Amino acid sequence: MKTINVVAAIIVSEDRKIFATQRGYGDYKGWWEFPGGKIEEGESKEEALKREILEELACPISVDRFFDSIDYDYPKFHLHMDCFLCSLEGKEPSLVEHMSAKWLSVSELDDVKWLEADLSIIEKLKREH
Repeated sequence: MKTINVVAAIIVSEDRKIFATQRGYGDYKGWWEFPGGKIEEGESKEEALKREILEELACPISVDRFFDSIDYDYPKFHLHMDCFLCSLEGKEPSLVEHMSAKWLSVSELDDVKWLEADLSIIEKLKREH
């Protein structure tokens, strides 16, 4: 099975809300996820995450710290995702690739339909946030 390595940003606001994005394309269109994407050759995980967020949300972020790694088998591929806690550097996100986005409090995290790989991150955020 093919493995896809990605990075994801858990963007946390000053009032401790978490930024979630709704996919606007592909097999999982309409599902919610943490924004991010694939690591290009020669990039560090942090560099890839900053680049992906600039491309997807047109805003700079700071990568504050590593949060967790997830390995999940989807029907067509194995996903390895490294998740980082991040914060915005001034500018609010703009939707470039996603259908929608929301700032969610920890108590609202279950209000959207998350991709399966993200569910264990959601559970850890509830425990630690």
